[in-house]
Amino acid sequence: MSKYIINGGRKLYGKIDVQSAKNAVLPIMAASCMCEGVVTIRNSPKIADCKSMLNILERLGSFTHSTERGVVIDNTNMKNSEIPPDLARELRSSIFLLGPILSRFGYAKIAYPGGCEIGLRPIDMHLKGLRELGVKIKEEGGYIYCDASNMTGNYVELDLPSVGATENVMMAGVGANGITVIGNAAKEPEIVDLQNFLIKCGAKITGAGTSTITIEGRKNLKGVEYSPIKDRIVAGTYLLAVCMCGGELTLNGANYDDLRSLTSKLSKYACKIVPNSDNIYIKVNERMSAVDIIETSPYPGFPTDLQAQTVAMLSTASGMSVMVENMFETRFKYIPELVKMGAKIVVRGQNAVIKGVKTLKGAEVLAHDLRGGAALVLAGLCAEGQTIVDNVHHILRGYENLDAILRSVGADITRE
Repeated sequence: MSKYIINGGRKLYGKIDVQSAKNAVLPIMAASCMCEGVVTIRNSPKIADCKSMLNILERLGSFTHSTERGVVIDNTNMKNSEIPPDLARELRSSIFLLGPILSRFGYAKIAYPGGCEIGLRPIDMHLKGLRELGVKIKEEGGYIYCDASNMTGNYVELDLPSVGATENVMMAGVGANGITVIGNAAKEPEIVDLQNFLIKCGAKITGAGTSTITIEGRKNLKGVEYSPIKDRIVAGTYLLAVCMCGGELTLNGANYDDLRSLTSKLSKYACKIVPNSDNIYIKVNERMSAVDIIETSPYPGFPTDLQAQTVAMLSTASGMSVMVENMFETRFKYIPELVKMGAKIVVRGQNAVIKGVKTLKGAEVLAHDLRGGAALVLAGLCAEGQTIVDNVHHILRGYENLDAILRSVGADITRE
């Protein structure tokens, strides 16, 4: 089992090129199923989740390979509509393939998807949305069987603005007959990026980024070359690393508007943040101050995927803070590991009460999930002494070359 070994206490200086967004690339990879011809995704991140998605596509009959420009996907010979259970259970985002496969073949069989254990994350809304498009669904023996031979456009009102359900219904709507309208749609930038990709392929979609998305059913999409947006969660993680360690960084490719829910809080408390057209500059010279209360919520609210990293930062800030996790039930699994390092945090239901300490102490800790693991890395970067983060395969699901990138800006971190 691989681990990170971190000798903390070093400030961070330099420039980082932010990777493409995992949560944009995965649905785009899935959507490529609907395209005739070759799809090239430029600058696709070299992370475990993307590799898992490509493995699934290859099992379905696609040909994939990597070049200097990015990942090439050729679905000309795709003939299989059954998503392999071993790979589906490794990757939560395998559920994104349901809509595209139904659009292409009219039938799909998928095992229940896996991923990080951060809560129930039911796929009921995905299935409900597909049923409203006329898809017949049977759940049996750990599998989901879908018949989309009569898939027809309809109005689909989501119970919650779920990102995954919004994207799945969007992709199914492209292959449905007639007009599909999604109400109470999620508004995340990654959904806008998926719309832009599908439009470039020949789809007719409007409204992504708002609560109402309209899709005009259209088959026979063409292959394209596409550059996904940069990863706002990765960029936010590096911003928080500087807040904890001190120093100054320029994050090339980071979009300030996508991170306003974070930067609006950080810029009030002892750090300088300067947005530019194609990067974000941050400088931190002193200890951060506590934030009264932060609540996670759908975009444009505070992202649940930055909750753990922010709690790690607040654990060293001056004063008392409260983090409220509204999105997932068990996303505080990393907190006992922070407490091992000297953090003073009390969890009460979905609330974490954080009393900042001046210094964390190095310890051996265990990553339970992707973002919680990233939070432990940040804690190790600023802690006194040595920190060992075990189970880093979780972190590798979403961060490309994390140790090498952090070393390039002054951190003492190696991976064994």
